[in-house]
Amino acid sequence: MSIRSEAAIPDSQLARAVTEFVRDNETELLFNHSTRVYLFGALAGKRRNLSFDRELLYAGAMFHDLGLMPNYGSIDERFEVDGANAARRFLKAYGVPEADVYTVWTAIALHTTPGIPVHMHPVVALVTAGVEMDVLGLTYGDYSDAEREAVVSAYPRTPDFKEDIIQAFYDAIKHKPATTFGNVKADVIADKEPAFRKGNFCSVIRNSRWPNGAHAPGCGCGGHG
Repeated sequence: MSIRSEAAIPDSQLARAVTEFVRDNETELLFNHSTRVYLFGALAGKRRNLSFDRELLYAGAMFHDLGLMPNYGSIDERFEVDGANAARRFLKAYGVPEADVYTVWTAIALHTTPGIPVHMHPVVALVTAGVEMDVLGLTYGDYSDAEREAVVSAYPRTPDFKEDIIQAFYDAIKHKPATTFGNVKADVIADKEPAFRKGNFCSVIRNSRWPNGAHAPGCGCGGHG
């Protein structure tokens, strides 16, 4: 089975430029993964009867993990934001309208935030849908055997992809563990570093500079008596 035409990689100048750029700047592991994310996302879009721009979905999928690469990762931002920023610079250089650039930025920035993207713009929803299929297998049964085979035959998974992708995540974020606070990548560091202690939301609240009690001294509310 070949990929149905309405879900195929778009054949446009922008899409070809995206392909060339990402192929030149990512590992084969991440390039193939990102392409599968697009294909699974596009297939999900057709199954859900969503109307979406294939070029924008392709850009979002292909750039979504670029922040894992040393040349594009920052020292203090989440890798998702690094990838989103790289996509924004690239798309703006090609004259893509600001509203579309923002859609792609958002799709990349939110692709590891469960429960939110599905309610947003189709491009945002479908980048996450592709990630959830290719990395987590959450919707594995929603695709036919023929669809899965067509995607993986064209853009293969490594024999040990599950561990390979976890290692790729770890290698990219281990130097900035603070960026994993409140997100799924904290689990990656904890998996590789058993002594790692995740940030705790409740501890942040309790240890903030706000005083305990109903009122802060000198707040001017008139409720101190």
